[in-house]
Amino acid sequence: MSAVHKIMGDFYEDPFDLVALHSSLEDYELVYFINRRLNSRFRRCRSDFELTSEVSFPIFEWKDEPNNIYWSLVTNNSLSEYSLPRTDLFKGETSYTAHHLVPERKEVDYFIKVEQPQMNVEADIVKPLQSIPKIITAYQVDIDSLKSKNNLIFL
Repeated sequence: MSAVHKIMGDFYEDPFDLVALHSSLEDYELVYFINRRLNSRFRRCRSDFELTSEVSFPIFEWKDEPNNIYWSLVTNNSLSEYSLPRTDLFKGETSYTAHHLVPERKEVDYFIKVEQPQMNVEADIVKPLQSIPKIITAYQVDIDSLKSKNNLIFL
């Protein structure tokens, strides 16, 4: 009789905190205001985070080496463009499909992932972000409640 070994779905899981942001700002504008408020240095990555071959999300990162913290900011929304062959009134029109990095939180515009479990997220991140006039709201997300948290592991 042989033993059966199972690999758990979350066998590699570094602890991280997640902050949700609601804002109508473009990603580069949001990063500008966040960098000013948090004294951070978010920079756009050379390549986007690709969920699939057709769906990618712009990502900004900051390696805070003195404090040993890795930060990433990613948009939760992505549009893919496609054209369907049509012969009616809308011939030649482009169609768009919306995709979400975290589908169960479609209302969230951006996520900030912080890989530092000992940080006081509420005081150090959420409160300063809420003081930015262009951010509607910011709050911490319970990671265990997310079904698609694996989408955030590779950020």
